[in-house]
Amino acid sequence: MKKQTQTRIVATAIIITTVSAFVLVGPVQAQIQHITIRPPAYNVIVPQSRALAFTPDRRGTVEITEITALIDILESTATTTIEIRLQNRSSRRQEAELIVPVPDGAVIRGFAYDGPHGKITAEVLPKDEAKRIYRQLVSKIRDPALAEFIGYNLIRSSVFPVEAGGKQRIRLTYEHLLEVDGNRVDYVLPRTESLKYAVPWKVTANIKSKRPISTVYSPSHKLKTKRITDKQMSVKLAADAAEEPGPFRLSYLLQENGVTASMFAYPDKKVGGGYFLLLAGLPPEPPNTADTPAIMREVTLVIDRSGSMRNEKIEQVKEAALQIIAGLKNGEAFNIIIYNNTIQKFSEKPVIKSKDTEEAAAAYIEGLTATGGTNIHDALLEALAQEPVDEMLPIVLFLTDGLPTVGNTSEVAIRNVVMKSNPHNRRVFTFGVGFDVNAALLEKIAAESRAKAEFVLPKEDVEAKIGRVFGQLTGPTLADTQLQVVDKNGEPAIGRTRDIIPQKLPDLFEGDQIVLLGQYVGTEPIAFKISGNYLGKKRQFKFKFKFDKANVRNGFVPRLWASRKIAELIDAVRQMGADPATSAKDPKVKELVDEIVRLSTEFGILTEYTAFLAREGTELSDREEVFSEASRMLESRAMRDRSGIGAVNQSFNMIQQKAQTTLNVRNYNYDPQMNRVSIANVQQINDQAYYLRGNRWVDSRLVNEEDEKVKAARIIEFGSKEFMEIAEKLAKENRQGSIALAGDVLLLIDGEPVLIRNSNNTTVNK
Repeated sequence: MKKQTQTRIVATAIIITTVSAFVLVGPVQAQIQHITIRPPAYNVIVPQSRALAFTPDRRGTVEITEITALIDILESTATTTIEIRLQNRSSRRQEAELIVPVPDGAVIRGFAYDGPHGKITAEVLPKDEAKRIYRQLVSKIRDPALAEFIGYNLIRSSVFPVEAGGKQRIRLTYEHLLEVDGNRVDYVLPRTESLKYAVPWKVTANIKSKRPISTVYSPSHKLKTKRITDKQMSVKLAADAAEEPGPFRLSYLLQENGVTASMFAYPDKKVGGGYFLLLAGLPPEPPNTADTPAIMREVTLVIDRSGSMRNEKIEQVKEAALQIIAGLKNGEAFNIIIYNNTIQKFSEKPVIKSKDTEEAAAAYIEGLTATGGTNIHDALLEALAQEPVDEMLPIVLFLTDGLPTVGNTSEVAIRNVVMKSNPHNRRVFTFGVGFDVNAALLEKIAAESRAKAEFVLPKEDVEAKIGRVFGQLTGPTLADTQLQVVDKNGEPAIGRTRDIIPQKLPDLFEGDQIVLLGQYVGTEPIAFKISGNYLGKKRQFKFKFKFDKANVRNGFVPRLWASRKIAELIDAVRQMGADPATSAKDPKVKELVDEIVRLSTEFGILTEYTAFLAREGTELSDREEVFSEASRMLESRAMRDRSGIGAVNQSFNMIQQKAQTTLNVRNYNYDPQMNRVSIANVQQINDQAYYLRGNRWVDSRLVNEEDEKVKAARIIEFGSKEFMEIAEKLAKENRQGSIALAGDVLLLIDGEPVLIRNSNNTTVNK
């Protein structure tokens, strides 16, 4: 460890709980001796959870204020440095100790904090003695939060001081080997799943490999990724994920020939096999030069010049158009279509970019003025019907700031233009400017053409939003992507998969990845074929997977699938609202609503339409009332709100949920006033969900039953021998967080309702 000016090694004892003994190296020296299990300090710091107190009211005076984690991954070895910042808000010096859950095989490389000089010693414990320490901590501190980390190895420090009114900084470094599955390397940083977790984390991971890195993925947290070289990447936790709970999971794929893929699988007998997540990535550096891309683009700008676009909006759009044309590579093509009451074109068909055509386009754009109505139908039809340039990826950037007022204004008719009158399969990226747009229509146009919808809110910069989307369309690598599921003989694997999401694979641009979710049937190996225009040539990539590593620890897989499935069902209801004659009483709508409610309840994934399921007083056993309220919400909002802020907020939610690749454990969504809200009365633990009812958390598999019908087969007191046995059993399935919830917990174990009585030991924060 490098010496720090203000950081000194302090005299302490570190206890490492482990399955088998290992040797400590570096500045921490192991001393094997007879072990005396000492009582915990008054303040116990669990950085992955919170600060706990061994006092009658369990209120500590030492708080965690910030945590920084630096992860250095070299091949399959990870070195994790955790720095914890503490603050003592009392007027007295406080004793405290550190409890850190770590992965199997973790070896300490360094431990230091601001304090007096001293020598660190350590005791290495066999598994049985480690269990004794954990049992002591749980029973003495009397806080269920500690139960969440039963099953993990632990690092435990001895008492150290935090001065009165002072701050303390602790730095711990440990190293461990990562799990490798074919070309995929997985890293996990244990952390609490509790929604009450509110300490910000700054996480940075630096990855180095001898082989090129295809893609980096986290199912648990949003990332900001920076590629340094083809063999080196830097990853940071996104700013809005700093307080997101749950284990931090990170996986990366090592490049193979072309497209690289790997699979996470979760077994579930209820679906006849289980759930899968297929992760696929591209080469870090496609073999083509910047001036002559292997797949060229043909871009048509369709610009609304109606009267409502006057002043700043039309000027921003003109600037965006000039930047897009300037950003096209030599040899790529473009066209410009402007519309109000009538439709006008820069050219009868797309032209190749050159100095002359770029100058002509600039002059054409400069003279644009805003006046008249909005003929969306004919503008869209004209853009899709124009003759394409051979062997180019046809893209349309379609912008409007209003509802259709001229020509055919029927939402169904405009939607059908893309669904039935798109002979050249143009991708239509839509931009809705402001709230006076048909949000559902713009979203559907984009989705049907393998594109995306964007919405520019009032006071947002139109130019910046259009430019950002166009920047994401850089370097097409795999276009016209197709997926086929085959058996071991290469024949279509009939009946082996269902509900694959998304049904249409997108085009892949530079830096893109595929996250495909679905259900699998049976346990025999299965193969996926991904084909398309790969760098200008037709290519096919085949990936064969076994399900022998399917594990309930991959609880994020069914949850991500369910979230996307719910979004698809809601979108189907929303699109039925295009016909004013359709209501929630329609049998097709009722069937969709019933499935939305079922999946939402089971997985604890709530939307603006089903948030009432978590509301105190909602009787989930009253299925008729639950269905009726869900129907009312979906009809009044999803089906009837077609424009305005209340429609745009729904599109924001749908776009995020349909493309979701990371967990949304707080059930964040935008309300009808575009405020970001969350739901705290539902807790997701690995693959299970729990609803707060009074002072009791109820397993989603039991929550539909009337209270008087649910009789616990066993009642287990917190901290008892049975409690610890249950905790260790659940830990094998990564479900021990279920009994760490604050309050009584009614859960299903081996088919029996079991009540964990925690309420006498802690208070539920509502």
